[in-house]
Amino acid sequence: MEQTKQLFPVFDVPELITVTPAEEQKYKGSVYFDYSLGDFRRDGAGKLAVAEGREAYAQWCLKVVMTERLAHLSYNSDIGAEIREAMAQSDVEAVKSSIERTITEALMVNKATEYVRNFEFTHSPAELRCEFTVKGKDWEEIRLAAYYKT
Repeated sequence: MEQTKQLFPVFDVPELITVTPAEEQKYKGSVYFDYSLGDFRRDGAGKLAVAEGREAYAQWCLKVVMTERLAHLSYNSDIGAEIREAMAQSDVEAVKSSIERTITEALMVNKATEYVRNFEFTHSPAELRCEFTVKGKDWEEIRLAAYYKT
């Protein structure tokens, strides 16, 4: 057999593996907002406290479910829940179902969210309390509660 000579050498291209630093794989920290006080949490020195990892993720979840979708120009259409539309439903069961749907959709936008489930509702003439479980990837479940005026 006669071997053919190549003008350019031929070799297998190695597969490129991109490694991301461990810090980039974790959820980034953010300023801690205390929803019970309605203000940012501060440490003993008066500096803004920072929520890290799991706590920052829980803070993001609360912010998203308490923000009306498309009501603020600073957020794109992926941020927020359609609470006004949900609260306008004809009966209490329809309201609960609609809130469950909009909260689930709002939180599943984040790729760190694994699932949202176990919704429980408590309502009074003045407010609707919605408790639910959310699980972020790499964390155990978090039980959160959102309050909406009726």
